[in-house]
Amino acid sequence: MTSALQVRLANPNDASSIWSIIGPTIRAGETYALDRDMPEDEALAYWLAQDRETFVAEVGKGIFGTYYLRPNQGGGGNHICNCGYMTSAAASGRGIARAMCLHSLERARERGFKGMQFNFVVSTNERAVRLWEALGFGIVGRLPLAFRHPSLGYVDALVMFQAL
Repeated sequence: MTSALQVRLANPNDASSIWSIIGPTIRAGETYALDRDMPEDEALAYWLAQDRETFVAEVGKGIFGTYYLRPNQGGGGNHICNCGYMTSAAASGRGIARAMCLHSLERARERGFKGMQFNFVVSTNERAVRLWEALGFGIVGRLPLAFRHPSLGYVDALVMFQAL
């Protein structure tokens, strides 16, 4: 699938495709600290907010993933960026998340960021943790029992970082 993969800036016409990806992820409540009942309009407003660049990963005419890139903090912390990534169920195991992360690292360097920080990686999201580590991120902090998983109860969240 990744041979014809293109990662590009999202546009307003992508909203329904983005919702088809982020909606099920938010509703599952297993990987993001977002309200599982968040309405579609609020979820899209969050994902497409003005403080970030939002991208989509497409193969042919289908969108299989989306991510955003933004400064992690304002002022003296705005040289470190933050990203959020989501993929569709159909993208699982096909390299879409890897491609988006590599794209985000390149884009972050282009924008002059000095590091990328993931503030809240749910520890039970083992595939993501393994991928981020394989791409050079280290675990720099652990937040004990910071996430209420819908089936596993309270689990840790990780802070992950990579210098750029």
